[in-house]
This record gives sequence, C-alpha cells and structure tokens, in this order.
Amino acid sequence: MENRQEIETRLGKQVVDLDKVIHFPRGIIGFEDRKRFTLLQIRPEAPFLVLQSMDDPGLGLLVADPYGFMPEYTLKIGDAEQKLLQVDKREDLAVLVTVAIPPGKPEETVISLTGPILINHAAKIGIQVPQTDIKGPTKLKLNTADLTPIQ
Repeated sequence: MENRQEIETRLGKQVVDLDKVIHFPRGIIGFEDRKRFTLLQIRPEAPFLVLQSMDDPGLGLLVADPYGFMPEYTLKIGDAEQKLLQVDKREDLAVLVTVAIPPGKPEETVISLTGPILINHAAKIGIQVPQTDIKGPTKLKLNTADLTPIQ
C-alpha cells in the first residue's frame, strides 16, 4: 500500500491510488481548509461520482458532468483560473457540478449550475469557479423521463 491510502467514506472503506489525488489550492466553497480530494465511482453505470475529501471522511460531494444532462451548459473561466489550473484550453478540463438528492425524494434530484468544479487531471489540480452571470437556469431538476429546468 506504498502509493495507496485507505480512507473511510460514506461509501465504506476505499483504497485510493495517491496518483489520483487532486489538489484544490482554494478548497471547495464552504470547505476552504480541505485541499486534497479524489473522485470515487459509485457504480460503473451511475452518472454520479463522489468528490471525496482525503482528510475528512464525512466530506463527500455528489457530482456529475453537467453536459450529460444539459449539453448547452456554458461556463466562464477567467485567465487567473486557467493559470491556476495550468491549462490553455477549456477542453483540457473536466467539468463537474454538485448534485442534491433530498432524503427519500430521489425524484427531486437537482444539479446546481452555479458553482462548477473544474479539474485538470493531468496536473491533478482542481478549483471551484462560481458563475455570477448565468444565462438560463441555475439548477436543473433531473428526471429520467423529463429534464425540467428550475429557476
């Protein structure tokens, strides 16, 4: 287990390859002091991942690729963020948004489009980039039969 670390999560014990740890220099909004995260797959076919803190077993954010639900999703990233992420093109970044599933009400699942998490997997760096000038919905209600934007 030289290059691996076992961590306790809400998904149970997980062994994480340390090469897959992503450094968040600014942390995540609300958790600015947490800097090391990894992405955990819930199930191979699931559209959601868990952005799991390596240092806080209770901190795991449910995330998803917004383009799988809303292909027209757009985001703005400034030069400072691109420099911090060490990328020249937005296409070199993974884009994730947080997912909220109310307890006992999976039919009310929503993705938040206002605080995308951008990850440069090559450099293992991530940041959250709040979107202040969103054109369109700020949240998207997920329903397998009908995706309905909510304001």
